[in-house]
Amino acid sequence: MKLSATTFAAIVAATGLLASTVAEADTLKKVADSGKITVAYRESSVPFSYLAGPGAPVGFAVDITNAVVDAVKKRVNNPALKVELQAVTSQNRIPLLQNGTIDLECGSTTNNSVRGKDVQFAINYFYTGTRLLAKKSSGVKNYADLARKKVASTSGTTNAQVIRKYSRDNNLDMDIVLGKDHDDAVLLVDSGRAEAFAMDDILLFGLMGNVRNPADWTVVGDSLQVEPYACMLRKDDPQFQALVNGVIGGMMKSGDFDKLYTKWFNSPVPPRNQNLGLPMSKELRDNLAAQSDKPAI
Repeated sequence: MKLSATTFAAIVAATGLLASTVAEADTLKKVADSGKITVAYRESSVPFSYLAGPGAPVGFAVDITNAVVDAVKKRVNNPALKVELQAVTSQNRIPLLQNGTIDLECGSTTNNSVRGKDVQFAINYFYTGTRLLAKKSSGVKNYADLARKKVASTSGTTNAQVIRKYSRDNNLDMDIVLGKDHDDAVLLVDSGRAEAFAMDDILLFGLMGNVRNPADWTVVGDSLQVEPYACMLRKDDPQFQALVNGVIGGMMKSGDFDKLYTKWFNSPVPPRNQNLGLPMSKELRDNLAAQSDKPAI
């Protein structure tokens, strides 16, 4: 049966069919028409995007988001553009971007080829690898110590896939348990329901600084896979991609990116004024010049 255009449109409206297309591939037009932009944040991705107390989120990626928002205001010629904040998790960040709930997500999101089928990534702005957060009293030093034991990770992350594959490839028979977010995964270890938490090492260092007794914890294990972080936007949106890349690339070229890195990785950060003391990696230093959006495999 052939449907009329009117009938088809009604079905789309009623069912959400083709929602990602209807939600706009042209983000700048969507923003200009609505008078608002909705940006995502994470609640516990220290020091990228997190809540340090009541109020708005803070972090390295939040500052980058704010710089992009300033550029959008200029592009659409609306200094009073409304900026809405939307908390996201590892599990829902991609669907919320695709269906138009959020317009931009800058956080601790890995740019990889699988996700690249569903979303577009901007220039890579960090590189990290999967390691382990454990209590010193556990005696865990590396992955072999976790054979046939419970290991936590966060739902919807590449790290959960990486640790499962490593366990399978090395016959470790780990029991992987998933937290809904990073804080939940740390709690699994803190409460004895898991022996270690597998996650990006930079996030583990940030999370360790916020636990009750940081001196009781340690980050251990070989780095299993180096992966890039990047801001995430909808596919097939070249104008918005060019704007986001222009902001990040401009910061990298001007030296503002270096200053931002020092602020969040080599200076005290809220809420406990911890200093991660993390020098910029060679991969990231090289990308300040290359400005690549190359994904992890």
